[in-house]
Amino acid sequence: MFSLQNKKAIITGGGSGIGKAISVLFAKQGAEVHIIELTEDSAKDTINEIRAAGGNVFVYACNVSNQQQVVETFDKIGAVNILVNNAGIAHVGKADTTSEVDFDRVMNVNVKGAYNCIYAVIPQLRKAGGGVIINMASIAAWVGLADRFVYSTTKGAVMAMTLSVAKDYIAENIRCNSISPARVHTPFVDGFIAKNYPGKEAEMFEKLSKTQPIGRMAKPDEVAALALYIASDEASFITGTDYPIDGGFITLNS
Repeated sequence: MFSLQNKKAIITGGGSGIGKAISVLFAKQGAEVHIIELTEDSAKDTINEIRAAGGNVFVYACNVSNQQQVVETFDKIGAVNILVNNAGIAHVGKADTTSEVDFDRVMNVNVKGAYNCIYAVIPQLRKAGGGVIINMASIAAWVGLADRFVYSTTKGAVMAMTLSVAKDYIAENIRCNSISPARVHTPFVDGFIAKNYPGKEAEMFEKLSKTQPIGRMAKPDEVAALALYIASDEASFITGTDYPIDGGFITLNS
């Protein structure tokens, strides 16, 4: 079950965190993995891990907010079966403390970047006779998170985008779903804590972990396992759906 043999997958932001876990798992399940990162060096660890395990992987330096770069990169890759729109950036701030520069920066990566990749991948999915798009949304699209105004805005847009794409391309055998994680323990989280709470890292990690009713953060591998299911032929009846993976956050915190 859940084989990706003879499948070609593009994963944006595949060099670290959730994207790395998805890239490694997809390669393990037989996919030819194509990683999109800002720089090729950003994906070095992921590439090495996949190749050491005998997997097939390629990396491309590309800014997802630049449509010309994205289209050129996707044209190089050619016909594909799977796109995982995982690249994204975060921001801390309320509506009146978020500058226009920061608003535009986060929107350009999280919303325009996802749109650019969908725009570029549709012709390549058609060449393959259909396929799967997975967008990385967030529980921030479902519930109000304090001090996450623009981030929440972008993830709400990504979830709505998912529904629109699912409806528009269902007759072309293209499925589109999204995943909404709660807090996931990635290097980004460790860096955020170290930068904002120096000397209190362990205390803050524990506090952030306990904001999930289940009592801990998700592991990137757990999100990757869900992405694998959605991308696989076993999920061929599923489209236009968002999957919270949140340790009970949405339901049990409401």
